[in-house]
Formats: sequence, C-alpha cells, structure tokens
Amino acid sequence: MKSNFLLQSLKDNGHTLTRPRRAICDLLLECGGHLSADQLVEKLQIEYPEIGRMTVYRTLDLLSSLGVLRAVYQGGGAAHYILLEGGHHHHLVCAICHRVIEIDQCLLQDATEQISRQYRFQILGHLLEILGVCEQCQAKTPLN
Repeated sequence: MKSNFLLQSLKDNGHTLTRPRRAICDLLLECGGHLSADQLVEKLQIEYPEIGRMTVYRTLDLLSSLGVLRAVYQGGGAAHYILLEGGHHHHLVCAICHRVIEIDQCLLQDATEQISRQYRFQILGHLLEILGVCEQCQAKTPLN
C-alpha cells in the first residue's frame, strides 16, 4: 500500500492519530476513495464494530477541511468521497456506461498557476471531470 498521506496530513496539522482515524484513513486508501460514508461505515463494521457512524462523519469532515478528501455528488444519492493526493483528482466519465477512468498525473498545473495569478486566488486543490464516451462504448455505438 502506498504511503498514507491522509494520516500524514492529520499529523502535520496537529490532529491526534486515533485508532478509528487510522482505520478510516487506511480503508479510504485501500479502496481508493470513491466510497459514500455509509459504504465506509459498512466496511469498517466488519473489522472495527466499535467505530460509530458519527466518528466516520466527523473524520470525513476533518479530512475534507484539510483538503485531502472531497465529497462529490454524481447523479443523486449520497456523496462519494474522493482522495485529493497532491491537491487534485481527475476523471474521465463515460456518458453511456458511466465508467470512470482515473487520470493519475495532473494535466492542469500551468492552468491553475495562470488562474491563481490572473484572479489573485490561492488555489488549494482541484477536481476535474471530463464527460465523454469510452473506447468500448465507441466501438459498440460509433459516434458521428
């Protein structure tokens, strides 16, 4: 498993690394984010039945306030939380099959620097979703 940047962020910002916080952060990393709070609670209950729903919600809120996690709403229902390692997260989303393709590298570094200068805005992070049609769906339904 890669380094737990979530725990490091908590530690760097003076927060206690409690057993529940460690378990929540480890599970978020293990799953790559993309979990709702309820899904996270359900998975945690298997190994950590003592961790309550409110602890999960408070930890998600704390991680979000630190800029390492972000709630996203994709098509209704509960928010799903995504990891913002390095302050960014990028997706390609297929409009037909709804497949989500993760883009690992940041393609917006120059753009965010320009926006920051032009608008005198300190950018803490960003989330990019590009809607399109994946290769498999294009093969099934050629677009004109």
